[in-house]
Amino acid sequence: MPSESEPEVRTVAGVLRGCREAGLAVFRGIRYAEPPVDALRFAAPQLVSHWDGVRPAVAYGPPPPQPDAFGVSPQDTGDDWLTLNVWTPDPDPAAGLPVMVWIPGGGYLVGCSGLPQYDGGHLARSATVVVTLNYRLGFEGFGQLDGAPANRGLLDQVAALEWVRDNIRAFGGDPGRVTVFGQSAGGGSVAALLAMPRAAGLFRRAVAQSVPGTFFSPDLAADVTAACAAELGVPPTLAGLSTVTPARLPAVAEAVSAGIVRWRERWGSITHRPIPFAPVVDGDVLPATPWRALADGAARDVDLLVGHTRDEHRLFSLLDGVLGQVTPEQTGTALRMLAPGPHGAARYREAFPDATDEQLYELVNADWLFRMPSLHLADAHLAGGGRAYLYELTWPAPGLGGGLGACHGLDVPLVFGNLTSGQPALLIGDPPTPAAHELSGQLRGAWTAFAATGDPGWPPYDAGRRTRIFDERPVVVAYPEETSRLLWRDHTFAALPLLIG
Repeated sequence: MPSESEPEVRTVAGVLRGCREAGLAVFRGIRYAEPPVDALRFAAPQLVSHWDGVRPAVAYGPPPPQPDAFGVSPQDTGDDWLTLNVWTPDPDPAAGLPVMVWIPGGGYLVGCSGLPQYDGGHLARSATVVVTLNYRLGFEGFGQLDGAPANRGLLDQVAALEWVRDNIRAFGGDPGRVTVFGQSAGGGSVAALLAMPRAAGLFRRAVAQSVPGTFFSPDLAADVTAACAAELGVPPTLAGLSTVTPARLPAVAEAVSAGIVRWRERWGSITHRPIPFAPVVDGDVLPATPWRALADGAARDVDLLVGHTRDEHRLFSLLDGVLGQVTPEQTGTALRMLAPGPHGAARYREAFPDATDEQLYELVNADWLFRMPSLHLADAHLAGGGRAYLYELTWPAPGLGGGLGACHGLDVPLVFGNLTSGQPALLIGDPPTPAAHELSGQLRGAWTAFAATGDPGWPPYDAGRRTRIFDERPVVVAYPEETSRLLWRDHTFAALPLLIG
């Protein structure tokens, strides 16, 4: 029998038994689709089979296959990758609470919902049902194969949102007030979902944090597939890749990434980061880029909260070992590959005449990868008749020596309130300062208010480009990165092409 400490919920497929943590009912490792292996390998996600009795939901599901990085261990084995987790303050079908569904980031290569930084307890205590999910990554999720649906990782996310639609009321959530939110590749996934006909009607609001501008054309994605297959010594076909076990594919992605400069003349800008996988604008699952789709009004009925950090690229410079050591040659390469237009490099130098080589390197990388794609998403949504809210996080991270500024990923511990657990908490510093706690409360309050009402607490983005700045002193100003905005004003974030056919 269910008890106060072991709450039970009846879903469409069967009964789940969770646990109680700090006043919340928590359910982990809930299967939202059948394991995508064997006959279901490289297929669209399939509905969960019904079960009898009570199924325990107290442990996270295994992570999807991925490299051993950022706290995810490949030793967590099993093929039940397509699971989600729920934190709810009131598992009563009559509660009608707003719902927030988190899509983890990780470059479409790594990440899972079981990482400590994604614990939903703090957010759920703001009268919100919080859902976090896993989806297929790397080649399993985004490799382009004839005979297999494109963007399987995105289709997994749609399947999870369909599970939320069909089941979340039993956990106390309102299926009519669902907000999908994500950061980095998770933010790119949110942007893609806004453009996907299959996702229409599954969420009312969206929060896209640090949206990457990398979406692939089918030709580029197919060429990456050919490179992966060649690395494995198999044909670049569904039959050929199906002979490779899921556990082997992450190492292939690592090998291609490590030697990606070999394909610079064919793959272009994605070799600079490197980025071997991303959503594919295939014309079916994803008919158009998010920027094109939103400008055409594809998601005009969805409220959008979008933004970025000020110093998006410094974390990557640290990981690459070039922070504070960027050479003029590295800056020249970055400007040549990433700056928009035929004279982009010269225009950057003219626009920032007092910038050092390192500052130019950081600026063009941040603008190309996250800052301008996020800004352009707000512009596109406005052009398509939607309502958008824009923000920028400028609070300098005190952790790791304090040299990273407001870097990529800093928003994750602040939004979730997990300031002392998970790798991103290293950015906050130990112990967290009163300013960190205050800022975290501001972001959590804005995100949960937006999920509940559609209003995060500042005016919508408009022709005046009103932007909420998150720092020690809250303020709403015109978009502060005006110089970069003007440099990128005429750029179109189109699907990245294969340069040499």
